[in-house]
Amino acid sequence: MTFSIVARDTDTGAFGVATATGGPVVGSLVPHARAGVGAIATQSLTNPLYGSIGLDLLGSGVSAQKVLDQLTAADAGRESRQCVIIGTTGPAVAWTGSKAEAASGALVADGVGVAGNMLVSTHVFEAMLEAYQASGTQPFEDRLLAALRAGAAEGGDYRGIRSAALKVYTSEPYPAVDLRADWSNEPVAQLAEILNATRSQGYADFFRQLPKSGAGDDA
Repeated sequence: MTFSIVARDTDTGAFGVATATGGPVVGSLVPHARAGVGAIATQSLTNPLYGSIGLDLLGSGVSAQKVLDQLTAADAGRESRQCVIIGTTGPAVAWTGSKAEAASGALVADGVGVAGNMLVSTHVFEAMLEAYQASGTQPFEDRLLAALRAGAAEGGDYRGIRSAALKVYTSEPYPAVDLRADWSNEPVAQLAEILNATRSQGYADFFRQLPKSGAGDDA
């Protein structure tokens, strides 16, 4: 039903997650991230509590693997879930339950993880990882978007792709990038258009003037 990537930018420490699916509003439940903590995608028969609870655990110093173990152990519906998590160090970790609909699976590497279910084929998430790793000179959000594009080009969700989302957290409690295409015939392309719009001088200047945490009277 969904294909996603979570990643940690090795240059800046930013965390990002990008996702796409054949249903509506994927950005409302699947992607979760927090500055200085990590990123989580929870999908298949989505349990959005994995996002909030998982980020709290990561923030308390629990490793990504132990977070995943705790989340799945406490969840009677775990065999219907899929989850991929990245923390502040090491590789991503992933869970794909035995009841996740094929084609499904995940790939993890240092600083990045991809996962998908109900896909045209496993080439979807394989292409996502390859595209992300091959785009190392691009801005972090463009690398995440490149992964989504690669997954879509391989067929993505076998029902088609109707919504997509991309989030990046840098140093602030609010996102540096938070894009959603909630119902579209070309949601990944729409994300690219929205991202480009956020780079216009007017919006970029506005965003740079937002209060920053730890900035004294300006916060």
